[in-house]
Amino acid sequence: MSEIIFRTGEATVLAAEGQYTDAMPEVLIGSVRGPVGQAFASMMGQVQGHTRMFVVRDLNQLVRPATMMTTKATIHTAEYVELLGGVVQAATGDAIVDCIIEGILPREGLDELCMIIMIWLDPRCPEDPNLDRKDLYRTNYEATKLAIARALKGEPTIDELIANRHTVRHYALEGVLDDEA
Repeated sequence: MSEIIFRTGEATVLAAEGQYTDAMPEVLIGSVRGPVGQAFASMMGQVQGHTRMFVVRDLNQLVRPATMMTTKATIHTAEYVELLGGVVQAATGDAIVDCIIEGILPREGLDELCMIIMIWLDPRCPEDPNLDRKDLYRTNYEATKLAIARALKGEPTIDELIANRHTVRHYALEGVLDDEA
């Protein structure tokens, strides 16, 4: 296996209608002996509002490669932490193991790799009385697998980015820029 030093990937999987369960993980994968390993080790502690935790599939089921997850949104409630450390963490862990099973992540040398995954969990989720936990699992599972695959494939390539420069726009710019961007 050639050494993976520093790979990045991201993905977005949208929620079912009426849910706040969009998933948008950002993944950093690399060698434990390189910059990713250094960043991983420096995350061993907590920062107020941004819980950091190892990804486990369930009790005593730490995933390989060792993976640290943290939030992109500030945590304000115990209910948020419960969703993050429950459904979202389980989905993320299952996706990582399935990436190994499916050959997306190399089985050889897993202990030489580590990952950091930044998780988007909409702050409205814990307050939603109609929260669909199954959809929360689905979006995070699918998006994590896709982000890892994109990281290892180097997607999108620079050629793809150049080719779609004038046809793809950030969704937040809808109606903001004219057609001449």
